[in-house]
Amino acid sequence: MDDAVWITGIGTVTPLGNSLNNIAASVLAGRSATRQVFDRQGDNLVPFVGAEVDQVPVPSQINADSFAALPKLQQMALWSAAAALEDAGLSPHIDQLRIGVVLGQGGEWYRQWLGDWQRQGDLIRHPERKHQTLVSFVQGELSLAGPTASVGSACASANFALELGRQWVRRGLVDVCLAGSSEIACPITRANFHNLRALSRNLADPEHASRPFDADRDGFVMGEGAAIFVLESASSARRRGAPAYAEVAGFGASSDAAHMVIPSDNPVPAAAAIEAALASARVEPQQIDYVNAHATSTTVGDRAEARALRLVFGSHTATTPVSSTKSMTGHLVSAAAAIEAVICIAALQRQAVPPTINLDNPDPDCDLCHVRNQAIDTKVRVTLSNSFGFGGSNTSLVLKRVA
Repeated sequence: MDDAVWITGIGTVTPLGNSLNNIAASVLAGRSATRQVFDRQGDNLVPFVGAEVDQVPVPSQINADSFAALPKLQQMALWSAAAALEDAGLSPHIDQLRIGVVLGQGGEWYRQWLGDWQRQGDLIRHPERKHQTLVSFVQGELSLAGPTASVGSACASANFALELGRQWVRRGLVDVCLAGSSEIACPITRANFHNLRALSRNLADPEHASRPFDADRDGFVMGEGAAIFVLESASSARRRGAPAYAEVAGFGASSDAAHMVIPSDNPVPAAAAIEAALASARVEPQQIDYVNAHATSTTVGDRAEARALRLVFGSHTATTPVSSTKSMTGHLVSAAAAIEAVICIAALQRQAVPPTINLDNPDPDCDLCHVRNQAIDTKVRVTLSNSFGFGGSNTSLVLKRVA
């Protein structure tokens, strides 16, 4: 139970690139992936601002034609899982290992309901499971022989998946675990957020539409992508000579349950999740070198998180670098925490903190140590990543550099 759990493999596909190196280069350069996209509604194409994946690489062990016929959600999950195992050097040993799979999920069924609705069906009102779950699909395609679980907790889903995978490894329930999430920008989800007036409507300037912490923001931008990690014990990784990207050092969770979609005015519950993650990792607030904020580019959400961070960090708020990389990737909803864990690993590896781009007019109610518009080179040994979901589901994840 005291053995550290390391990340020894990464597989990812995002609007900013499909590898750790590409994503690191993009976020440290402050590149935006947001652009104008279109959803079909009846006979019309309706414009939105989005950050979408154009093409998913084909895993080496999967037939290209069969892969091309899969829905994008399954493509992204399968590529990321296969790439993570290959990156960790485990692909030749799959049949010898108990490999668990834990995936955060949010819009898994929306595409199927949408297609059924377009065929004049009624599954959206009377849903039933007619299709294989994403986690069992990945397990079956890769012939894995460990336990599986789907975790649904809105924008906090991937952090929960990483923690559950960490616990499986620590308790010896698996030899290694694949943990992460895959998310698509589904028209139903986008329409829901649009009708809530939570999405940016800045169609005239989509690259500058996502503006976390900025006083001129007008909502968030939906993104899509996937990131899946190989988690294994430090002792296992050392035995096989596998390098580590980071240690999954701490996790904290809480619920404020204040409102279905609006974060609580009370910062204490969100702060409790951050404090629990720090305690779990056995670090003090002043030891955090970088905070990847959940900040999505909504006024209520950004301000609520700023209050929680100030409550936890106190006098160290003024010197702890904070940025929201959703300004570049958009908000990947259930996969947000997974992509942001990749970005935290990039910060640990490159010894640099990515910026919040489009932060031209900081909201005075979000008084933090912002990394504005340009990355900074600095010592990064411990990172904190917040992911706060609808319904008040608050999570924080601490990653440490492995010496």
